[in-house]
Amino acid sequence: MVSTTLERPDKFRIGRVFNDSFAVISRNIGLCLGLAVLFSGLPTLLYQLWLWQWAIGTETGTPEFSAQRVIVTIFVVLASMVLAAILQATLVRAAIEDLSGKRPSMGDSLKMAIPLLLPVIGIAVLVSLGAGLGFMLLIVPGIILWLRWSVAVPVLVQERRGVFGSMKRSRELTKGSRWALFGFWVILIIAVIAIQLVLSQIVMVFGVTTALILDALVRSVVSVVTSVAPAVSYVELRQVKEGTSVDELAEIFS
Repeated sequence: MVSTTLERPDKFRIGRVFNDSFAVISRNIGLCLGLAVLFSGLPTLLYQLWLWQWAIGTETGTPEFSAQRVIVTIFVVLASMVLAAILQATLVRAAIEDLSGKRPSMGDSLKMAIPLLLPVIGIAVLVSLGAGLGFMLLIVPGIILWLRWSVAVPVLVQERRGVFGSMKRSRELTKGSRWALFGFWVILIIAVIAIQLVLSQIVMVFGVTTALILDALVRSVVSVVTSVAPAVSYVELRQVKEGTSVDELAEIFS
């Protein structure tokens, strides 16, 4: 194992988190994209193909309201929550393993992530409700709450503090670094939107099926980035606030 004990950084650095995030992805591109396609891209593609087939079978060319469509949609939403939770926890595990100098595997990452399925979903629901309510009020409170809880899932995966304990710990870790975190996510979101806009222009010259496949691939890539980035941010925040090396972070998995 390669030692990755680092000098304690003075503050959260956007550039360093970007570099580390994409370095983790590039070193594990097969693992990351494989998991993302399996748990995000493929289910999305199958659902969109189903909607498309449904639409072309109607007179209006658009899916009509029906009990069957409602049931399928509810099932898809619930299944998407489960799959997204597994994917995020798995990629968080893989990212921390990589930063500790180890070689993450799909089987090991899934083995660690699946028992955390319900807590991850719990965090996702609470963060969505809390931040969503904040956005409905004055927008700014929603952003603050979302940033406050932005590393709750990595805390859960790494420190096993439960739903509320992980959210509290995330609030403590992000305190003093939320402006930097805000800047990081703004840049990341702009980059994702730019990629999606470029690809949307490209797929216009292809058929529907090709467009749906490309859209599923884009969703997979976005899922990878938005899952790995919080894990890297968590490691960075612990190094900044506590001087904790990634070797120490990985001890729980030994």
